[in-house]
Amino acid sequence: KYLVSLTQKDNIRMSGLSQQAVSRMERGEGKMTIRDRIFDRMDELQMTQKEFSKRTGIAESTVSDWRKKKTNPTAEKVMIICKVLDVDPVWLLSGVEEHGTRGSRHDWYAIDPSTESGMLISAFNSMDKAGQARLLGYAEALGAHREIE
Repeated sequence: KYLVSLTQKDNIRMSGLSQQAVSRMERGEGKMTIRDRIFDRMDELQMTQKEFSKRTGIAESTVSDWRKKKTNPTAEKVMIICKVLDVDPVWLLSGVEEHGTRGSRHDWYAIDPSTESGMLISAFNSMDKAGQARLLGYAEALGAHREIE
């Protein structure tokens, strides 16, 4: 079940929006955009634009343009933004969140390809179906072996 933006002040606070977001809605500034949710979350995390830029790899000038020109990030930047801000892509794109779990439930992972996990996934993806099945079998066997110990 999802909790969507509500109009009553108390219900808005319950949805996990910051005081800035509540104030924006009280002033009748309408629905939050992706850009609004990014800057709101950065404020919650006390993250500067410079830190956000460094952690996402998105140029500071681009982030500044989102604020000044009231534009939104491009689609290819969504997953890294979600990872850095620890939010769910559904919430970032729509403002819809599961009650009380903004960003804490992940059915997806953003993995750097240069890490061991990334290399493992790249190797898995380059295999044919039989190789993938064998690798999954090995992983399950290792997991079962670990549980026995």
